[in-house]
Amino acid sequence: MYRRWSNLLKPFVEKVQLRSLRGRLTAGIIGFTALGLGGSVFWLSWRMEQILIMTHKQNIEYIAGRFPEDVARFRESEDLRSGLQPATDFLSMGNVLLRVTDNNDQVVASVSPENYPDIDVNQVLGEIPKYVLFPKVQMLQGRYFVFCSTPLVVQGENLGMVIIAQDITEDQTMFVMLVRNLLMISAIALVVAIFGISFYIRRSLQPLRDMSKLAGEISPQNLDQAQLTLQTAPLEVEELAQACNLMLARLSETWEQQRQLVGNVSHELRTPLTIVQGYIQSLLRRGDNLTEPQREALTVAASEAERTTQLLQDLLDLARAESGFLHLNISQFILNDLLEEIVAMSMNISKREIKLIGMQKLVEICGDRNRLKQVFINLIDNALKYSPAHTVVTVELRQLSRYVEVDIRDQGDGIPLVDQARVFDRFYRADEARTRSGGSGLGLAIVKTLLTQMGGNITVSSQPSQGSTFTVTLPLKTKKL
Repeated sequence: MYRRWSNLLKPFVEKVQLRSLRGRLTAGIIGFTALGLGGSVFWLSWRMEQILIMTHKQNIEYIAGRFPEDVARFRESEDLRSGLQPATDFLSMGNVLLRVTDNNDQVVASVSPENYPDIDVNQVLGEIPKYVLFPKVQMLQGRYFVFCSTPLVVQGENLGMVIIAQDITEDQTMFVMLVRNLLMISAIALVVAIFGISFYIRRSLQPLRDMSKLAGEISPQNLDQAQLTLQTAPLEVEELAQACNLMLARLSETWEQQRQLVGNVSHELRTPLTIVQGYIQSLLRRGDNLTEPQREALTVAASEAERTTQLLQDLLDLARAESGFLHLNISQFILNDLLEEIVAMSMNISKREIKLIGMQKLVEICGDRNRLKQVFINLIDNALKYSPAHTVVTVELRQLSRYVEVDIRDQGDGIPLVDQARVFDRFYRADEARTRSGGSGLGLAIVKTLLTQMGGNITVSSQPSQGSTFTVTLPLKTKKL
């Protein structure tokens, strides 16, 4: 029985997580319900047993109190002992057993064993101890009896000891079955209550789950449109949703101000930096009278000015893309030609081996060729930068039914799993080695933004000491942007 109920409840217990609010509420309410139901069943069983036993005890006490009077009433002579057997026969009705012994423990009156074929009368009455003045319940010979054993005094004369016993086995068996059925009904009621309470709590917490799902779908791209709308939610949950919507509105406003600030600053600083860079380059070209330290200092200044200008351009591109103002020149072209051009240029500059795979079939796509060139140059440059000089970088082209995939695979140290989800964030660096390698930390963020604008995507898979693979996915036919 226990194993069957355990197997029935096992899926439910595994499904409900006790650390969750639903699990705690379910466990608490079910615990109190089980405690109350179990306490009620226990009290009711105890009370029923007391009533049943009390009724039989009162009957025994009544017979014990009346027996002396019946002895005096049924006596046939002056000798009171002549009324013992008639009184015994008169009161031995139903399942009541009586026996009278004199002061020498000799039986002087007793019920006839023939009247009780299912009971060994002599054995049962013989096991009853003397001087049990108050009725007592005990199992004798495999059956339940309530009995008492008291001195028999009739009209002031001590005639011996009267033993009275009543068989209550049927009533006790019925009581046990009643308790067993009551426990079974209580168990069924508890199981029904468990499922009912669980369903009710789950339904009550559904607005919170909907709210969590909606919150999980919020991103910087849809922050200005994000709203938590709940149907038939409790008042407290509605107030929480309103507070979250207010917070989202403030975040959206702050995010927009930040994007405008980045775009404005990048635009305003790029022009003077370009002018400064031009003057430095002019001095380097025409400064024949410059000393070596002066020329070295100007070269460093020109390099830093160029790097800063590129950083500002990257920030400006990101700001434009996120605001929806990035202009794309969409055209049809052969992706194979673009990859061959980029790989040849990268091999010429880096003096490294780059292997092209899957170029047998020409793949035609729609997109901004210059922006895609920027994407693949960035990815191949990263693969060369973060892998040993003696290793090979692989670029593999695969055409699927509706998409085309390009893998850029290196043999570097790899990216830890905890960092892979954030490598496309702004200014994020996975480790110190990548920080020391130079760069602004915006390259992969720009790559992802550009691909998203063209209906594509980029993912990364990497394992420590086994290199990294960046997979670019582009639709074979993109919509006009």
